[in-house]
Amino acid sequence: MIYRKVIKRLLDLLLAIPMLIILLIPLIIVGIIIKLTSEGPVLFIQKRYGRNSKPFALYKFRSMTNKAPVKANSDFEDITSYVTPFGMFIRKTSIDELPQLWNIIKGDMSFIGPRPLAKTDEKVLSLRKQNGADQVLPGISGLAQVNGRNNLSDEDKAIYDAKYAARLSFRVDTLLTVETFVSVLKRDGVFKEVDTKQDNHLEETHDL
Repeated sequence: MIYRKVIKRLLDLLLAIPMLIILLIPLIIVGIIIKLTSEGPVLFIQKRYGRNSKPFALYKFRSMTNKAPVKANSDFEDITSYVTPFGMFIRKTSIDELPQLWNIIKGDMSFIGPRPLAKTDEKVLSLRKQNGADQVLPGISGLAQVNGRNNLSDEDKAIYDAKYAARLSFRVDTLLTVETFVSVLKRDGVFKEVDTKQDNHLEETHDL
């Protein structure tokens, strides 16, 4: 309980503030490249829903064109056709997520937690309210992200989120942090796979 209420937040700040300072120049360079290689703003700012389903402004580097429709990633049949060339790189390397360090510092998010979703993911948001998954801060990465990310069904996402919220601990966060680095290196689940069969069942994955 102490970890959930105090230590987790303290660790987030101790990591996020130095990271933002160290990465400031690289982040500026990424922003300049985005501006020079495609039309539109450098940052993608969108209302997302966090702890207790309260809305907040989430920050990401823009990786898509101005013509991209506003809908959930999982609803795109071929999202890559709307992603800019440089956007493809920052998505695959998860560099597009780095502006969320500011969200962590502000207290909107944590490093690990259920992914903050927009109104376009209304079904998952509703399921989270029902199963208690919205009782914790959302994260840059989490249990659902290392288990399929955009290839998961709405129901499976909500189940993973609830499982994390119920078992949140330092051990779980540490394991998920390590698995996040592995997932980023492997570039797992960045885009939805067409006709993907989910062979790994929830009960077989992560005995947290």
